[in-house]
Formats: sequence, C-alpha cells, structure tokens
Amino acid sequence: GLGPKNRMTPKGILAGLGNPGEQYRETRHNYGFFLLDHVLGLAATRKSMRLSPVQESGDALAWSATLGGAPWILVKPLTYMNKSGLVVARYARRHGLGPESVIVAHDELDLPLGRMKLKRGGSSAGHNGVESVIGELGSPDFWRLRLGIGRPLERRDMADWVLEPFAPAERETTRLVLPAAWKGLDLFLRRGEAPAVQFLNGFSTEEKAGKTAMDSVSEP
Repeated sequence: GLGPKNRMTPKGILAGLGNPGEQYRETRHNYGFFLLDHVLGLAATRKSMRLSPVQESGDALAWSATLGGAPWILVKPLTYMNKSGLVVARYARRHGLGPESVIVAHDELDLPLGRMKLKRGGSSAGHNGVESVIGELGSPDFWRLRLGIGRPLERRDMADWVLEPFAPAERETTRLVLPAAWKGLDLFLRRGEAPAVQFLNGFSTEEKAGKTAMDSVSEP
C-alpha cells in the first residue's frame, strides 16, 4: 500500500510571513500570517482539506493540507521576519522542492490596501522577509502573493509603519481581501497562472464596497 496519506510528497509550500509574539499579532507586517490563518481556518472546517499539524522544532509552525486537490505544506516561520528564509528553505530541501514550488504571502508597501498581486521572481523591493527567502533558497524564482498595505500619507519611517497595528477600518478591508486571496490561490493551484493572476491582480475592495477608485482620492 501507499502507507499513511501524510507520507505523500507535498506538491509545494505555502508560507505566510510575519513576526511571532503578541505585540506583532495585528501589525501590517503580519499580513502573511493573516492569510495563512485564513487558509488554516477553512482547512479546519473542510474534511476534504485534510489538515494535520507537522511535528516541528520551535522556530516554525507547520501543517499539511490538501490544497487544489494535492498535498501542500503550510508554514509560519517563528524566526522573526528577517530570518524567515531559514525555515522556508529547510522545508523546501526536506521535500526536494525547488523555488517554483514555493509560494510566499507577504505585506507589500507598493500596493494600496485592498489590492494584491501574484508574481514569480523579481527583487525583494526592500522586504526583509522576502530578502531572507531569496538568500536562503539561493534564488528569487519563487512565487509571491503580495498583499497591499499601502504607504502612509505623511513622510515617516517605514519600519514604524509596517510594525503598527492595522487601524480598525483597515482591518475590515483585510477581511475582504483574505477570502479573495484564497480564491485566487485555489485558481492558481487548479488552473494555473493566467486565470489566477487575472483574478488576483484585478481584485479591488473599492469595487466590493460599491465605490470607484476616484471616490477614495482625497482633495489636496
């Protein structure tokens, strides 16, 4: 026989980036954790997703789950953001997976809140977690689900901005984004890059709220 189901080789790794600890839990920089928590919440209620924890050391939380009909490893590095790559690369090596089989969800300053993009490769754009994954995998050629957090309206230190909690209204926006992000990932896993990119990159919470983008532009 094939032995237990969890012995199946995973098809890929979905990693959400963030910082461990209560003081960081609701911060913008933990958007990747939010996404992983959303997927875990769904998997916990759907028997078909076969969620089970993976035995692990103290620097990560990991689960196996069926995503898009295939086994995947879901990972939350607990190393702090700038060392995230150590955990992601360890799982990739353990399962013989190349960068093209890794999806990293992370917060993105260069997209407004309510928008997201799926892309493969490219630079880290100054994101410490993504930089660490590039370094430890030895390649930029993994997938990124970039979850927009926007930039502050006034000039200020970006490190402070990303480590602040989302404002309540912003948190409401993330609650619209996360189910759409999962829908896009599911499209990606079942049907491939083109339909997933079209859906994810075209998604906007402005439309969801029945507004046009112009309505949200404040007067100078």
